[in-house]
Amino acid sequence: MKQNPQQDREFERLVERQRSCIYAVCYMYAKDADQASDLFQEALLRLWTGFGKFEGRSSERTWVYRVTLNSCIDQTRRGRHRPDTMPLTLDTDLFADEERNPAAGRLHRRIGQLPPFDRALILLWLEDLPYSEIADILGISADNVGVRLNRIREKLKTIKD
Repeated sequence: MKQNPQQDREFERLVERQRSCIYAVCYMYAKDADQASDLFQEALLRLWTGFGKFEGRSSERTWVYRVTLNSCIDQTRRGRHRPDTMPLTLDTDLFADEERNPAAGRLHRRIGQLPPFDRALILLWLEDLPYSEIADILGISADNVGVRLNRIREKLKTIKD
């Protein structure tokens, strides 16, 4: 693949703008900080691969969420781990925050027991995205977002951690 310094800089800026979004998604699909780092790296690879093809038909944030969600879901389904990658140092460790805030840890463990689609939906809702944007990211209607969220919230009440 031919290097394009302008495209490299644009991608770096995209990652800086969307870093917290990418990590938040990876955190929701990870069991620990190492797995979150692995998912983050894989998501960056997928974003880089698709970066030149991004046509702007959706917002940048919507596209980043969609690619990152798909990457995390694929990786967790396959149980893949790339042992040959060099770990990234992330500025944030939400797993350390769980130790200081046990309620956050319980919520993370409960959400971790949901099916991948439900996990994605609750994550986007926790990120305070409007139903219309959640619908765009997940490819469902805004009305369906509301219905599914109600079901997920009820399910979370019954899950034991």
